[in-house]
Amino acid sequence: MSPRRSRTNTPHEIVERALELSRADGCAVIADEHSSANLRWAGNALTTNGVTRGRTLTVVAAVDGGQGTASGVVSRSAVTADDLEPLVRAAEAAAREAGPAEDAQPLVGGEKASADFTEAPAETSSEVFAAFAPALGESFQMARSGGRELYGFAHHEVVSSYLGTSTGLRLRHDQPTGTLELNAKSPDLTRSAWTGRATRDFTDVDPRELDTELSRRLGWAGRRIELPAGRYETLLPPTAVADLLIYQMWSSGARDAAEGRTVFSRPADGDGAAGRPGAGTRLGERLSELPLTLRSDPRAPGLECAPFVLAHSSGDDASVFDNGLPLTATGWIREGVLNRLLTTRHSAGLTGLPVAPGIDNLLLEGGGSRSLDEMVAAAGHDGPALLLTCLWYIREVDPATLLVTGLTRDGVYLVENGEVVGEVNNFRFNESPVDLLSRAVEAGRTERTLPREWGDYFTRAAMPALRIPDFHMSSVSRGV
Repeated sequence: MSPRRSRTNTPHEIVERALELSRADGCAVIADEHSSANLRWAGNALTTNGVTRGRTLTVVAAVDGGQGTASGVVSRSAVTADDLEPLVRAAEAAAREAGPAEDAQPLVGGEKASADFTEAPAETSSEVFAAFAPALGESFQMARSGGRELYGFAHHEVVSSYLGTSTGLRLRHDQPTGTLELNAKSPDLTRSAWTGRATRDFTDVDPRELDTELSRRLGWAGRRIELPAGRYETLLPPTAVADLLIYQMWSSGARDAAEGRTVFSRPADGDGAAGRPGAGTRLGERLSELPLTLRSDPRAPGLECAPFVLAHSSGDDASVFDNGLPLTATGWIREGVLNRLLTTRHSAGLTGLPVAPGIDNLLLEGGGSRSLDEMVAAAGHDGPALLLTCLWYIREVDPATLLVTGLTRDGVYLVENGEVVGEVNNFRFNESPVDLLSRAVEAGRTERTLPREWGDYFTRAAMPALRIPDFHMSSVSRGV
């Protein structure tokens, strides 16, 4: 390796060199340094473990033309100093070949720099499991003696993102992300229970505690009860609430709402005044009689995420021109009232609404203090109630109402007179997250949770359990 290549192969130097090479009218460069460690197990025994490292470099070139500013975005992996000039030229060529970018805005300016911008990237290693792995071994022993088998994985990743722009920004963010998924099965594989946790460093998760909960659920499944489709009083645990509300957030773009295409659009005969900011949207409308607050905050304890925009591509609710834009605490729903919709600088200008980019965490608070177990004790007194474990295979049916369908998985339990009396068959459900908020009659205690369906994309969530008096189980599913 040449001395020149060695000197310019650190992330911040790669960013600086790419900016030096740029001939575009504006340029933004993001270097993402990835490191990950994982453990996998099956049948009460470790099967694999590993550690990986990698780099992805994204170059955004902005080229001014007679009809407006065009952008070209190119991302490549394993980039070194020798790869930089071809990558920068490819981004510039993509910009010249593209038409004017609809979301074009001046790049975010300012001579802002993170104090650690020139420091080495943060990394994870197998040491992150130093305390967790022995506890997992004890869980295997507990499971064997209890006649059950544990399957699952633990994954930890750290991404150090370095953002530099031709307007002077030099920002850096380190994002640790840990997930644990644990599945317990009976030896004949006819009964299954799941639980999961999100963590930053695996110091706050105990697999023995989770195995104890799984053992209890497998015990509930010892009695099998068949129920028909219908509407049931249902307790949605925090993980299921997270999956539904994350999808709701992803579907809450201000532009689509203002143009009448989503559940957040005001009906055509509504009273929205033309020219009013947010006209045509349901902003200011009460969505829930409960005092529910749905919010995101880059500095939420335990759920910390990037405090500035990191956009690797443009879309309906993200813009590469917004890279580096500061992010602050945002209340999407306040005390049950719709307060904000997702906006880039471009869509904010179109709708007249405040700029409110997406943030990589989500919290729902409803003022409740009861645990899920306490909510179970209060359920099923006026008829059968269902306790869900998690949801999966969630798909949109109707954007106008945000109707989604999906399946229950790994345990649906029947609650009668405050006690779980057995496991019932799985169901397909048809529900709208927005409609569920309007019908919820109780929110429990907010706690950190791992979304089951969207955990590969979104892990930082804190949700309460919700009690829905008439959750729609549209058909019986024979899946586990």
